[in-house]
Amino acid sequence: MKKYMSILLIAAGLVLIGYGVWKVIDTGKKTEQTLEDAKLAIEHPQKVDQDRFKPKFGEAVGILEIPKINAELPIVEGTDADDLEKGVGHYKGSYYPNENGQIVLSGHRDTVFRRTEELKKGDRLKVLLPYGSFSYEIKKTKIVDKSDMSIITLQHDKEELILTTCYPFSYIGHAPKRYIIYGKRV
Repeated sequence: MKKYMSILLIAAGLVLIGYGVWKVIDTGKKTEQTLEDAKLAIEHPQKVDQDRFKPKFGEAVGILEIPKINAELPIVEGTDADDLEKGVGHYKGSYYPNENGQIVLSGHRDTVFRRTEELKKGDRLKVLLPYGSFSYEIKKTKIVDKSDMSIITLQHDKEELILTTCYPFSYIGHAPKRYIIYGKRV
């Protein structure tokens, strides 16, 4: 009986590991495809007027470049699980560059934002959209509880870029905190 239980546990472990590996590979493929879609949208904008820039959920809308970590990440409209599998999600209700408000971009710590812990104050971020290129400088970082919703204010007083991801970066499972990066337009 013990022999069969051991075999069953090993098989279950292999299935779980296999699923995890498949999920990482699948997410990587989706992100690559979305990045290609985002590059096409930027290189060949279809009469995109900034005032009427209202992308559909799940649509590739632009690229987030992070030079320090050599990252070129697709930005997708929405932050649902399906959207975040494709890249960095643009939070519903937040603004875009030149709209004088809070721009909120979120991503998974174990995929697109894997190396964001390497970023420091003064590092640059760049948002590429069909209607322009916008540069930001990191002003500060902050760690908050996962239930702290005070970060996303959707204020419309000044332009600021906010990147959010789960924290700690090496945590396995649902992380208890959020890592926040604040950027100011330069």
